[in-house]
Amino acid sequence: MSDASIYDLSARAITGEPVPLEIFRGKVLLMVNVASQCGFTPQYAGLEALYRKHREAGLEVLGFPCNQFGAQEPGGDPDIAQFCETRFGVSFPMFAKIEVNGANTHPLYAWLKSAQPGLLGTEAIKWNFTKFLVGRDGKVIGRYASTTTPEAMEADIVAALAR
Repeated sequence: MSDASIYDLSARAITGEPVPLEIFRGKVLLMVNVASQCGFTPQYAGLEALYRKHREAGLEVLGFPCNQFGAQEPGGDPDIAQFCETRFGVSFPMFAKIEVNGANTHPLYAWLKSAQPGLLGTEAIKWNFTKFLVGRDGKVIGRYASTTTPEAMEADIVAALAR
């Protein structure tokens, strides 16, 4: 998998159509596994604020709903999309619900985890709202814990956008 590029992968939009990640080439990507019923769910507001502030400079925030942590994303894709839009005004791209750990790990998350292992080299995603920052060159710059707020990442995002 290490020879693969992030741009060789694709994911399904929350509305169902396939999205080749190639369309994000040259952008800075902030990829987040999200959930609607998590203690970190209010981070949607910070993610949206970062997106609105920096999208003209080339930032894309990509949300990937996941129900693997405490069953905190039980709804279907239409429910998730409506929740994100009505509760947080999410306008950044949202994708269909995926798995980020285990036998059914989405290929994108297998790639991200391999490219940027977590603490002590572990690849497993620990909880909802783990974040990966990918540079314009398609390489992972950093991996951030659920407890790292979007606001705390802004300096890293600005630096990535300047490259």
